[in-house]
Amino acid sequence: MSDEVEPGFVRVRLDLSYDGSEFSGWAKQAGGRRTVQGEIEDALRTVTRSHRTYELTVAGRTDAGVHARGQVAHVDLEREVWAEHHVKLLKRLAGRLPRDVRVWALREAPSGFNARFSAVWRRYAYRVTDNPGGVDPLLRGHVLWHDWPLDVDAMNEAARGLLGEHDFAAYCKKREGATTIRTLQELSLVRGADDGIVTATVRADAFCHNMVRSLIGALLFVGDGHRPPDWPAKVLAAGVRDSAVHVVRPHGLTLEEVGYPADELLAARSREARNKRSLPGAGCC
Repeated sequence: MSDEVEPGFVRVRLDLSYDGSEFSGWAKQAGGRRTVQGEIEDALRTVTRSHRTYELTVAGRTDAGVHARGQVAHVDLEREVWAEHHVKLLKRLAGRLPRDVRVWALREAPSGFNARFSAVWRRYAYRVTDNPGGVDPLLRGHVLWHDWPLDVDAMNEAARGLLGEHDFAAYCKKREGATTIRTLQELSLVRGADDGIVTATVRADAFCHNMVRSLIGALLFVGDGHRPPDWPAKVLAAGVRDSAVHVVRPHGLTLEEVGYPADELLAARSREARNKRSLPGAGCC
């Protein structure tokens, strides 16, 4: 597969954020459900006065209810359309888009850029509070309430056993033809000194479906004393879904940032990311 842009088109990078509370996820869906992709594509078509829909490619498809602060997407526009509209396009999108989604930057992407396949990591944050009084009403759409006291040190001990390249089948919703091998680069938790909110930072080269929310569900069981710190790693090694691992609610999750290599490495990274992965020593059957 090639990332060559069609003749007469220009690839545009979009940096954006959204509150996922009222969206049925990123990706367009049948049945008229409201999605982030649908809103942005509709707005692009309107402000460029185009008869066609310009389809977006995104760094990470977020589920219903998940937020994003540092999402990245790209779109291929006719060079004439870009030349005519790019100076005022950002402001026009701000006037057309609903208030729960914003595009912060639009710029011509470097050669070889693909918002999805060129990414080398995605960083999420999951926020949870164990305050016996519940969640601050002003943060209720972004912080999970866990009604047991959490031992953050025990959670970090458990998290260290999950780092590295593994088959995360035990923590993913299986999809036909898709690999569940991922490299978990960072998984750490910090309790805020002022508000007591526990923020988990989760960074990986990519994530499979429900992976972050399942990992957090396992760590919460450790943090509240229901499981020992070595339990999440044992679940991982078993390689099958464990009914004790709960997929936590989506509203505590935010995509914070997407990382890309230097411009000259973008095309090579895109090709590499398309290769189906296997663990060292894994056979074909």
